Amino acid sequence: MEISRRIARILGPVLVALTLTEAPNLRLFAGNPAPVVYLDGTLLLIAGVAILQAYGRWSWSLSSLVTLSGWAFVIAGLYRMAFPAANQLAEGPGTWAVFALLLVIGGLLTFKGYGPAGRE
Repeated sequence: MEISRRIARILGPVLVALTLTEAPNLRLFAGNPAPVVYLDGTLLLIAGVAILQAYGRWSWSLSSLVTLSGWAFVIAGLYRMAFPAANQLAEGPGTWAVFALLLVIGGLLTFKGYGPAGRE
């Protein structure tokens, strides 16, 4: 199995689960102390670097979505580590758009990872 499908099989369901559990509990995350935000950033950075280390290719396929997710994790992790006391996303249309986007990407990665094997 190609490595991009393997990563998609992990990343897709995780993004779906995170989106479906964080969205209804958004108010709980609003008051996180800086050390918790920093730890979250560290974990995002580790995940992003691991994805890019395992697979970092650009093409018009699943590969690019996996690579883009890795870079997004790296950037989000570095931001949270550099600015742990900064305001996080507040509830509003922008936040809901991010959740919708993450749900779509997670669903697509899950389908591509577990769906029929074919052209990536």
